[in-house]
Amino acid sequence: MLVSASPSPTPGQPAPDRDWRTVNWSAHERSILIRGHRVNLVDLGAGTPVLFIHGLSGCWQNWLLNIAAIARDHRVIAIDLPGFGASQMPEGPISVPSYAETVTLVCRALGLDSVAVVGNSMGGFIAAEMSIGTPELVSHLVLVDAAGLSTEELRHRPLYALARLARSSGLTRLSRVPDVARRPGLRRLALGLIARHPERFSADLTRTLLGGAGKEGFPEALLSLSSHRIRDRLDRIGCPTLIVWGANDRLVPVADAFELQQSIAGSQLVVFPDSGHVPMLEYPLRFNRVLEGFLSAEGGRSPSAATGFGRAASRTTGSP
Repeated sequence: MLVSASPSPTPGQPAPDRDWRTVNWSAHERSILIRGHRVNLVDLGAGTPVLFIHGLSGCWQNWLLNIAAIARDHRVIAIDLPGFGASQMPEGPISVPSYAETVTLVCRALGLDSVAVVGNSMGGFIAAEMSIGTPELVSHLVLVDAAGLSTEELRHRPLYALARLARSSGLTRLSRVPDVARRPGLRRLALGLIARHPERFSADLTRTLLGGAGKEGFPEALLSLSSHRIRDRLDRIGCPTLIVWGANDRLVPVADAFELQQSIAGSQLVVFPDSGHVPMLEYPLRFNRVLEGFLSAEGGRSPSAATGFGRAASRTTGSP
């Protein structure tokens, strides 16, 4: 399920992304009304539920390389946040707290009383807010290169530069260049701030990822990222927590991962070497194994038995 520019990846490199192409996604995609507005999502599998939340300028397809694997043993829901993907803009203002409330309402509408929440970037910020605001709902928390700490300096960071580019629809225009998805050099130009080696992504995956750029919800979501604070409330997170980070993240520094681990009691940290802001796409086989190990560990307290990562030894791993 990992993606690669070569058909025979070397150890530590992605493998071809095959699994997601075999799924009839339209059969699992639907929308539900939340406060009179459509929220788009995919829902497949059976078992204990897992909810995926994408980041800024993303969509549910940001989890394409993970959903099918996790759905073998779980019910998996991946949503388009309001104003992104195929979801409508909300009537009220967009903010991290309002997104957390909306996702909570989605869970209630789907009949979910307890769910493992996995969020990337802004989605991690939202997931953390959910675990604080509705602790009875969030059974497990997984933060993947989560925003929320260094966003206090957002205007001075690469994330803001990327945000300005997306705001001006630069990524959207680039995605319409006929050869951008097929040519490794253009893939790097388009997604170089997001992934460590975007040239390894397949053309189909690149095309899908670029399709999430330039949506209506972007400006307000960006503003909330730069203005909302969570640092002083992290000690209120009480559910089993896994933190996954790319060692070479150019948008949210890996130092944030260590601060999160220190701030959330009992949390586990796994850092992927040679990975950027989206390790679930850059090394999905490894990510899926770590996530499944965390979810299946007794009480979710330690993924070490299933993944080989204990608390003290979980800071880095070089295994594929």
